[in-house]
Amino acid sequence: MGISSAADGASPLKTTPALLRTYGRDESKPSFPDLIADATSSAFHLELHDWHITDDPRFLAWKEGRPQPSVSAGSAFQDAVRGAVNRAVDVRRVRIVSEPVSDYIRWEHSITADHNIAIGEDVRWLPRSQTSTLALPGNPFWIFDGRVVRFSVFDGEGNVVGHQFSDDPRVTALCSSAFETAWDLAIPHEDYTLG
Repeated sequence: MGISSAADGASPLKTTPALLRTYGRDESKPSFPDLIADATSSAFHLELHDWHITDDPRFLAWKEGRPQPSVSAGSAFQDAVRGAVNRAVDVRRVRIVSEPVSDYIRWEHSITADHNIAIGEDVRWLPRSQTSTLALPGNPFWIFDGRVVRFSVFDGEGNVVGHQFSDDPRVTALCSSAFETAWDLAIPHEDYTLG
């Protein structure tokens, strides 16, 4: 499935039926680098999980007090985001977290300045206890230019098992509103103290 250029106004999900298209872990789908490369104004990420890819070699090294190795997935992500930021795309992330935080969140917080903020992402943290009255989608997501949403679907161990995509205006409106509401409540990274 090819990605259409955002400049031509075509949806990158023109073959997506109904509100949502689900892809399994090993199915070919629009990639994050392709989606963010097509973004012209914004790429926003709302994280909802306390554990995620806990077999990440960097996380395992951190837990054991060892230096964190470089991994290609991390470099590819950083290159894609850096490219978007260099094109003046606003890249923001809100991490909704339970407190006290999990070891995974503690590690994520420790690398955020170097991994996310250094490449131009703006990151905020929102304690889950402050989200009870928010209308939030059931899965974490990226939304690109307010027009395409990529949801990540996780198993109970925090592993990504697939992705869902939508360009339906009702879904993009829900996700845009959820992100902006969470953003307004969230605490900038440099001001957030781990709970």
